[in-house]
Amino acid sequence: MTTVRRLESRDRSAWGELFAGYCRFYRADVPGEVRQASFERLCQSDELVGLVAVDGDDRPVGLIHLVFHPSTWSKRGYCYIEDLFVDPAARGGEVARALFAQAYALADERGADRVYWQTQEYNAPARSLYDTVGQRTSFIVYAR
Repeated sequence: MTTVRRLESRDRSAWGELFAGYCRFYRADVPGEVRQASFERLCQSDELVGLVAVDGDDRPVGLIHLVFHPSTWSKRGYCYIEDLFVDPAARGGEVARALFAQAYALADERGADRVYWQTQEYNAPARSLYDTVGQRTSFIVYAR
């Protein structure tokens, strides 16, 4: 049975392992001081919210990070899913869907007009899930 709850300070070690796996997948190097600051904000902030999926022993097996922000196209604002990762041993079940369901519920509770995210073109396994929980847009992402 998977449940989803807010990230807590006692989750630091398990979250660190999950976030490290996420960074490895995307070939990203996030410095330790940034990871620590992010963890603290994810536990305490209303704009940057960390959620974890936990197993029956309350051990985190997946994470989702939400960024709530205003928009010039909405009075109520948006929710951006910045990070989503499930431990490879916990994939193939309902962990990712449970994370999405809780993210959507929290976005609805906060009145967000839109929930959105991006992924790499090569991330086919995740994209097959995303096609069932959201709608692909025609936007192309640029970065500096």
